[in-house]
Amino acid sequence: MRGPSQSTRGEGVLTDDWFVTNGGDGFWSQIDPVEPNIVYAESQYGGMVRYDRKSGEGLDIRPEPRKGEDSYKWNWNTPLLISPFSHTRLYCAANKVFRSDDRGNTWQVISEDLTAKIDRNTWPVMGKYWSIDAVQKDVSTSLYGTIISLAESTVKENLLYAGTDDGVIQVTEDAGKSWTKISAFPGIPENTYVSCIFPSRFDDNTVFASFDNILRDDFKPYLLKSTDKGKSWISVAGDLPANGTVHSIQQDFVNPDLLFAGTEFGCFFTIDGGKKWIQLKSGIPTIPVRDMTIQKRETDLVLATFGRGFYILDDYTPLRFIQKENLDKEGYLFPVKDALMYLPSDGKGSQGSTVYTAKNPDFGAVFTYYLKEVPKTLKEKRQEKEKELFKKGEPIPQPSDADLRTENNEITPFLTFTVSDENGNVVRIIRKSPSKGISRVNWDLRYQATHPIEAGEKYDPLKDNGSGILAMPGKYKVALSLTAAGETKLLAGPVDFNAVVLNNTTLPAANRAALVDFHKKVAALARVMQGTEEYANLLNKNVNDILTSLNSAPAASPELKKKALELHLKLDEILNVKFNLRSKKPSQEENPPAPVPLNSRLEKIAWSTWSSTSQPTQLQLDAYQILNDEFPPVYNQIRQIGMTDIPELVKQMDEMKAPPVPGWLPEYK
Repeated sequence: MRGPSQSTRGEGVLTDDWFVTNGGDGFWSQIDPVEPNIVYAESQYGGMVRYDRKSGEGLDIRPEPRKGEDSYKWNWNTPLLISPFSHTRLYCAANKVFRSDDRGNTWQVISEDLTAKIDRNTWPVMGKYWSIDAVQKDVSTSLYGTIISLAESTVKENLLYAGTDDGVIQVTEDAGKSWTKISAFPGIPENTYVSCIFPSRFDDNTVFASFDNILRDDFKPYLLKSTDKGKSWISVAGDLPANGTVHSIQQDFVNPDLLFAGTEFGCFFTIDGGKKWIQLKSGIPTIPVRDMTIQKRETDLVLATFGRGFYILDDYTPLRFIQKENLDKEGYLFPVKDALMYLPSDGKGSQGSTVYTAKNPDFGAVFTYYLKEVPKTLKEKRQEKEKELFKKGEPIPQPSDADLRTENNEITPFLTFTVSDENGNVVRIIRKSPSKGISRVNWDLRYQATHPIEAGEKYDPLKDNGSGILAMPGKYKVALSLTAAGETKLLAGPVDFNAVVLNNTTLPAANRAALVDFHKKVAALARVMQGTEEYANLLNKNVNDILTSLNSAPAASPELKKKALELHLKLDEILNVKFNLRSKKPSQEENPPAPVPLNSRLEKIAWSTWSSTSQPTQLQLDAYQILNDEFPPVYNQIRQIGMTDIPELVKQMDEMKAPPVPGWLPEYK
């Protein structure tokens, strides 16, 4: 099958994004790096086709025996690869190795049988030798004595390695004219399955090989390295778990000591060439990782598991910077990859939950960071001391009410990521709870929102008003700071990165700066209008409280009540006509003809700032101008009510000793 690892849909990659390139159980696939519509795909026992994405045609290209030649012994999982030196050159292997220089139209046999040539019927099974009449003997079982690992050096053309299921590695440096056989390896039992061969990306003398001895109940991680093309070997299995058979190997293309190993129980990496291995977790089940590859453009590590699932570690670049001097710091920001700027679209619309979606990588700029320790709160420190005293059986001091209030009012530690543009202007603040070790957080490439925000009952430093308009493309910086015990400390940065526009629009704005400037004007107007709405709502509640208070004030005059009622009617008209907040009618379209409410007009142009990067339409420009004409009188009316009319009314009520109005401080004389 073939499908994308990321889409521009907000919900991710859909099943519809995938298509089949060949039937059968499916094994090695190779994509032509020059003509990606050409895909070489396999079914079991080397059933390979050259698939044309444009036409949907699949042409059978598996090598067949020459005249008078015995049939080939294909493994269930046949190796197939494209040469790194020619996109039309293919290699595949049965018990022999084959080469094609014309995309599989013709094949050359470039080796004789490279296996150990063992008749498996000469071996005992469960301690006995079995007759041909034994149940299922040699049925639904791959032939024995096949090549299962095949690789060409990316450094030296025509240098090939072939590994077999019966414990042999063969090497050729002249594209198969001559082969060197290696059948004994230090610490590896004889005839052990060669699960993977990986020639170094840096040195043509260096090669890695892994061995799988599971069929003999041996789960040890056998991983070797040779620096002389296989003449001698050393183990680089280091401290890999003792029961974790190694199935696959990868090497970073920048740091030769950064290696990855796919094992029976997950994926591991090493930064020192194999001395110490660390397991990659964070969403990867502990299942066999049978194959791995690196997508070089994105620096993504892609895993294929025995559960027929794919897992992608997006941008593993930070692993190259795991060095002692960085991990000794209180905090560290890893280099930030360029962020693709686009508007994620709706993924599956109203198709419901039956449409499967695979999560996209986090959108925007991804900040990978390291924190050595998380500061402890007063409560955590107290509980640690109490725990020690409890263990020792010593008296535990009881905190006072004042101590407990101090603990309760303490603001827990938090991290702040400050994003600035190239002129030093802060464009976004992102806050996050701290966690020890390496973590990630992303910026969605939007400025800070301008709409109102309510704190709730207790101050939460992690709460903000969210995302605003899409930011300008260009250069940015991010800095990391930690706030704890009332003090803020810069931990790392600033680190530079770029926001780069994805070329995926047909009618982009001719002037992106002018577009963002218009969006900023709309956001600024929205900030004031939305704040004014909220203020009018508070005033309306104030007036309702005033009317209720006047009902309980014996000295209240009818004139005073009339003033309060007039204010109530004015605010009701503002809220239900000018802003249309509480209309019970189903929609504006179904209302009888009436003046367009301010917030309805604002929503139309505000939505455009979220949903498009095209040039603003004249309709949007006109709507903005209409709001600038119609909103100021409403704003001034609300300001008059809030700043003058209500305070004067409350003052008169206070003088007559009316019940206090919530939100207003009575005079104390």
